[in-house]
Parts: sequence; structure tokens; C-alpha cells
Amino acid sequence: MIVNHSVLHILDFNSDVCVFSQEELNIENASVSSFVEKHLNHVQNDSSNQTGVFRKDSWFLESMKQYVDSKIGFMDFSLKIANILYDNVTNSDKKDSVDLLIIDFSQNDNSFLALLLMNSRLAYTHQVIKHGDLIQNSIIEHHAILPGISQKIDSFAIINQQACSLVFSDKRRYINGKDVFVLPEKILQCSAGASSRDVLKAVSSIAAKVAEEHGQNSSVVLSKAKNYLLENSEISTTLSPLELGEEIFAESEELQNAFASLVKEAQLPQKVEVGKSLAVKTGKSHKIKTDTGIEITFPAEYFENHEFIEFINNPNGTISIELKNIGKIINR
Repeated sequence: MIVNHSVLHILDFNSDVCVFSQEELNIENASVSSFVEKHLNHVQNDSSNQTGVFRKDSWFLESMKQYVDSKIGFMDFSLKIANILYDNVTNSDKKDSVDLLIIDFSQNDNSFLALLLMNSRLAYTHQVIKHGDLIQNSIIEHHAILPGISQKIDSFAIINQQACSLVFSDKRRYINGKDVFVLPEKILQCSAGASSRDVLKAVSSIAAKVAEEHGQNSSVVLSKAKNYLLENSEISTTLSPLELGEEIFAESEELQNAFASLVKEAQLPQKVEVGKSLAVKTGKSHKIKTDTGIEITFPAEYFENHEFIEFINNPNGTISIELKNIGKIINR
């Protein structure tokens, strides 16, 4: 990753001081560089990312094309974004203070723009007060603390400058009597697709429903889905819900068709971006809870290995779970 340009604009509604920067951040500064790059890494791998498609009349798309063609500079482009954000947040019923970080960066031979809306948070810091010859150390509230490098940013967008493709995440704001997502609706002016996390949840729900309606163990089916997710992440960053259904219901064309029908009904995309970190987080383990209140968490791949765990369908319709080859039990 190479950061080419970055700027920070401050919309501080707590103190009614909004400062639009006239110069870029000094990316040569180690603290600045670390802050920018680590937050970029976090948002790129955020499972809440939604895909979007620019509207044909999007002012952002038109301005970005002018920027790519060097008809406007980075600072002028950033100020236009900051002013539109300011106009919208000003009309919000809750004027959250926001620091707008805009970054132009290059990665894997592609150029990107990133917009990070960082809500300031309340924190406490020390203050030194002098009373005549005496010094008093005190504690005061500080309303302009940026999110730490390990903290999640709720509102952001990453735009591929050449492909004009984008992903984003945003939170709802109440503006002029309406619920509004400022990033996609007012700034980017784009459509909004489902996030990777939402698609995976929907696929899991459909798989479990198909299994239960056709007399199969939904836990076994979901474990197969998780294994497929992990295996797929080794060779691709995209996942096809239909191909997943064909794999987990490989022994029954009827169940494959039922799964495909529900995927179509839910209007899920043909393919969805699933990063390696999300695949691992989602697929590494499986948790079940019985109607008797017992909870078990175990590696998803154990479903395929009866040396460790086995589900047994009893003649009376109940299910037994047998745990095998246990060398030691640890109380937690």
C-alpha cells in the first residue's frame, strides 16, 4: 500500500468549530502514517462492507473523473466532499462531531480513494492548573478524541478510481425528518447492495431451512457450508451461493433445487466478495445448543471426522451426540 495524498477535515459541533484543512497530512510522520495505514487495513477487511453502483447523475462520480483527469486537485476535491458532509450533518437532529479523513492510495496496481468518517468520542485527560505558586493536577473531559488504531470505524467508503467500483459502510442519521445514510445517498450518490456478512447469514439460514424441511440434520449441513467457505477462501476472494448449495447438497438434486429457489427468492447476488479473514472467522468453528440447554463449540471440520464427534439419529426421533477420543477435559 502506498499513500499518495491524505487530508483531515474537522467538523466539531461540540465546540462549533469546523476547520477545513488547507494542507495535506504529512504522511512522512510515523504517527500519521501508522494511523492512516492501519485504519485503511481495517476498513478494507470489514465484513460490513456493502457494494455500491454510482448513479449516472452522481456528482461524486463526475468530480472523481475530473480528479483522475487532473482537472481538479486533491485538496479542491476533498473540500467539496467536506462541504457536502457539513451541510448534511448540520441538518441532522444529532450533530455528531466528525473528522473526515480522505486518502488517495495505491495498492496492487490500482488507485483508490478512501473516505473515513470518524466520530469523535468523549474521553478524559489530565490538566495542569496553576493557582499562584501552587500547581493542581486535575481531570477534564475531552470531546475530540479520534478512534484508536484498533477501534472500528462505522462509516467509510473505498472507491476504485479506474473501475469506478466501490464498497462502503454507513450508519443511519436523522436529517430533516427522514432516516438518511449520508455516504451512499448524499455524498457518493450510489445504490447499496448486501454486505458479505449479510449474504453469509442469509445463505446459512437458507441452508438450515432446506435441511430441516427435508429431514436432514441442519448442524451437519451448516458445518459443510463452513468447510466449503474455508476451502473456497484458499483459491478465491469471491463466493457463489449457488455453488455452495450444490456442494453441501451434492447427494440430492431436489435439495439443490430447493436451495437455489430460496437464494433466488432472497435476491442474493450471484457472487459476493468474501475476504480470507471473514471466511476464517465464520468457518473455523461451529456452535450448537440443544433444547436441553447444552451448548457445544467445536472446529467445523470435525463434522466430517467421526473420530471426534458423531451425530446419531435415534429411532424415537431424538438425536444423540457422541464425543470421542477425549484425552482431557478442562473446566472453564
